[in-house]
Amino acid sequence: MNRAGKEGTPFLFVLDYEQTEGVFILNPLEQNEVLFAVGSITNISPENRLEHTQEISLKKSPQPIEQYAKRFETIQGGMQDGRSVLANLTIATPIEVPLSLKEILLSTNAKYQLYLPAAQFVCFSPERFVKISTDGIISTDPMKGTIPSDTPGAPEVILNDYKETSEHCSVVDLLRRDLSQVAKDVEVSRFRYFTEIQTQYKSIYQVSSEIRGTLSRDWKSQIGTILSRMLPAGSILGAPRESTRRLIASAERDTPRGYYCGIFGYFDGQSLDSSVLIRFIHEDTNGQKYYHSGGGVTINSKMEQEYKEVIEKIYLPLRQK
Repeated sequence: MNRAGKEGTPFLFVLDYEQTEGVFILNPLEQNEVLFAVGSITNISPENRLEHTQEISLKKSPQPIEQYAKRFETIQGGMQDGRSVLANLTIATPIEVPLSLKEILLSTNAKYQLYLPAAQFVCFSPERFVKISTDGIISTDPMKGTIPSDTPGAPEVILNDYKETSEHCSVVDLLRRDLSQVAKDVEVSRFRYFTEIQTQYKSIYQVSSEIRGTLSRDWKSQIGTILSRMLPAGSILGAPRESTRRLIASAERDTPRGYYCGIFGYFDGQSLDSSVLIRFIHEDTNGQKYYHSGGGVTINSKMEQEYKEVIEKIYLPLRQK
């Protein structure tokens, strides 16, 4: 990354959560095996996009709540011991959907999309990791807190929710610290604003904040170094970093995340944009698809509510005719 950045050569990169696997493609717009979209930059032909006039059947087979409860109790135990104040707990849910992974990519609408056939996954993420402008301004806008937009008084409800507020503030503080490792003049430029996201069944409000700072003038020759110092992405990890990472590994030991919760992005030779690999479907060698989802847990979290949230996050943001 550092070498290509210094030379101004465009590239696509994908890194897994554990930082043990990755993909690096120079001039990725010239190939069509790995399909991607990063904002308006894409190698997906418009004529190949699929649009639907009706809902696509999506059958979920969630793990029993008792199984989730064991993971939740592990996280809560670590919080009571002072090892974490926020941890993102995830699960993998078997699903049935009458679409291939590639068809899912072509059917979904998201700011960040990736289909990596060699690793058998598709991702349609709404969440940015970091963006770096041509003049070296680095920014991130973590998403923490969701609520159905048709909830009466939805903005006031979620903004006044103590647990959601605590979770959001913890992530903002964590990412402010992360950016401060690589940039100067770091500030929270926007705090707790709403984005509306259309799901297969309803629209939801997602709460975000924006944090930004200034990199050194030679940032292009340090792209890989900058990104590596900020991994894993704070929004899918928690705080404090290292002790929370170990706590999550203990709770999720039977299902390693792999590429889920990793990052991917595109450098066009002048600027960079990247995403967290969430809204993620993986297919195993037997053809079984798994939808990976998660949510932030704090000491004030209620197990039943957290379980419900991770199941509700299993959806396809379909392109509509």
